[in-house]
Formats: sequence, C-alpha cells, structure tokens
Amino acid sequence: MKKVLILGVTGQDGSYMAEFLTKKKYKVHGVVRKSATGNTKNIEKILNDPKIFNKFFFLEKGDLLDSISINNIIDKVQPDEIYNFADQDHVGWSRDIPLYSYNTTTLSVIQIFEFLKTKKKKIKFFQPVSSNMFGLSGESSLSENSTLSPASVYALAKASTYLASKMYSKIYNLFICGAIYFNHESPRRSEEYVTKKIIKRVCDIYFGKESFLYLGDISVKIDWGYAKDYVEIAWKIMQQNKPDFFVIGTGINISVEQFAKESFKYVGLDYKKYLRVDKKLLRKNKTKNLKANLTKSKKILKYKVKTNIIELIKIMMENELKKYNE
Repeated sequence: MKKVLILGVTGQDGSYMAEFLTKKKYKVHGVVRKSATGNTKNIEKILNDPKIFNKFFFLEKGDLLDSISINNIIDKVQPDEIYNFADQDHVGWSRDIPLYSYNTTTLSVIQIFEFLKTKKKKIKFFQPVSSNMFGLSGESSLSENSTLSPASVYALAKASTYLASKMYSKIYNLFICGAIYFNHESPRRSEEYVTKKIIKRVCDIYFGKESFLYLGDISVKIDWGYAKDYVEIAWKIMQQNKPDFFVIGTGINISVEQFAKESFKYVGLDYKKYLRVDKKLLRKNKTKNLKANLTKSKKILKYKVKTNIIELIKIMMENELKKYNE
C-alpha cells in the first residue's frame, strides 16, 4: 500500500486529492498548519468517516514555513509520493504580503528539495505551478515552452518554483514533476476568487438578499476548468516513468461577463439587470488572456477535458443553492 503526503490538504486541491487517493486505497497523510486547524470543512467528509479517518487518512501538524516540522513528518511517514498544494495562492494577497508569498511558495519548497536530496528513499514530488507565470506573454496559446513573464509576486514565485523543480530534478536526479495549471474552480473556492464571488452573489440576488453584482474588468477572458478533474491528472502525472511538467487547462477562454451571464441564466435571470462594473475593482496590472495549449498533455497523458464551463457553473450553482435550503 503506497503512502502519500499531501501538503495543503485543507485547501481546494489538497482536499480533492485526499478524497481521490483514499478511494484508491492509498494511505494518505495530510499536513495541517495551526491557522487551518479550525478550517477543515473541505475534509469533513473524510474526518467523519470512521472507515477512513485514522485508517487510510491521517492528519499531521506542520507548516511550510517551519522546515523542521516538514522534515520530521517526511521522516515519520516515509511517503512514496508528496503532493504540494500548499502555498500563498492569491495574486491580490501577493501584492500586500510579497515576502511571505515568495517564502511560502518558493523558498520553503527549495528547502524540501534539499531534504529530499539527503533521503535514502527516492520520494516522488508533485509541484503545481500557475499559468500566471506567462502573465505578460503575447502568445495566444501557451505551452510548456512558452516564455516566462510574470506580472505579480505570486507569478514570480510560481516561475521560480517551476525553475527550481526542473533544476533539482535534472541536477540532483530527484523525481519532481508537476502541472502548469490554468484557472481551476470548484464549490470549495473562497469568495476571494471571482468565480465563487459571482456564484454566491447570483444566489443572493435570486433569493432577494442582494440587489446587484459588482465586478471589475468583465472583458478579461480566462481558461477555467474543474479542480476535481485537475487533481486526478496530477496523480497521472506522478505515475509517469520520468518526471515532467504538463500544461493542464481546457484550451477554451470565456470572459468574466460570460461566466456571470451563464450563472444568472441558470436561475432564470437576465444578468444585464443586475451586473454593475465598479472601477475600484479594476486591477492596475492587467494579465493578458491566457489559454492552454494542450498538445503535449493530450499526446503523452491522453488528456481529455472532462468538465466544460457550463457543467462547472452548474456544479458550483447547485452546491451554493443547497445552502439556502438548509
């Protein structure tokens, strides 16, 4: 039975990964930092299942910024695979806390790579990075060979981690693989993200609790996918014979305005009556429209898009609407 360590297990991607791997009968150890101990809603289903919790799924206390705690957990668990879904994953926050963002997303990961160099056991490591690394690129379709051009500290940190992953894999013969993820959403997103903000506000308007939805630049186009699908492909990337990075997205862009329109349409409302543009919400550094080039993923991983944007909106809307009937 394989043993797996998931960093960031309480987040969107980490929690879906935990569910996926426990169903595959892995022994899964999830790392929880102190500030997240009261925020375990994404893994409540696992924690409340006596057939899984403390049998196939275990909680470990640690923090990426406390490298000793992570090294101690690795030595204790002796995992076959490590999935790192822990970082400071919000562009806006990275502008306000740049050093924290960079330390969490990059320097802490380099420290783990240094630990892995010393281990007798060869441990596979999965590191997700972001399409935001190409934020200033003029390319219409972005592949693994596109030019890195970050437009934020968040993107800079992801680009640095990406380069560090490739360097440690090549120079020190570590198995470090990963995905260049384009935007991926789910009901587990927080309201800090525009998709969840739209979904929640549409439901509030539908039930008469709000009057309008206020957004910034509604013309920006984004490649949106379903997070649950993306963690499954992470596992597939980890099972390859050689470590490598793959672009994971849908290859289709839709605008924020279109996302809002489809969300309102789901409950039979005309979005034009409720959508308002607030100039205060406009970003100073606008990221160009980013679209995934899936050529390599389709060829090597046989990757297929499972959930399109309309299906994703349906999943998120249905989940949110349930809350109003509880």
